[in-house]
Order: sequence, then C-alpha cells, then structure tokens
Amino acid sequence: MAKKEKKELRFKELHAENRFGIQSKILVDKVTGVNYLWHAEGYGGGLTPLLNADGTPVITPKSQLMEE
Repeated sequence: MAKKEKKELRFKELHAENRFGIQSKILVDKVTGVNYLWHAEGYGGGLTPLLNADGTPVITPKSQLMEE
C-alpha cells in the first residue's frame, strides 16, 4: 500500500482571540498571501478579507511567510 502524503495546510493562523465564547482569528492564505478575518459568536460566524484604507486586500509577502 502506498504511503499517504502529508498535506500542508493552506491557511496559517496569525492571531487569535477567544473571550466569553466569541472567537476572532486573522488567517493568511499561504498561496496568495491574502489576510482574512474569521469571527464567530454563538451559532454564527463569518469570514472576510482584511482591507487596507484604500480598499485593497492586506497581503503578506510570501518571503515573510517562509520565515515564520
């Protein structure tokens, strides 16, 4: 039987906060570098890209992702 290859996760957690059942995380897509905000409270949750003041997405350079 062939060995299963270990898949690398696409998203990396940069920051997380949990308070009183409210969860917020900043995730980065390791392929595109785009940063996302995940927020969950109770039975609901949402994901949205983080935006700069000019409306463009916040992008982490791939070189910075490789260092961590």
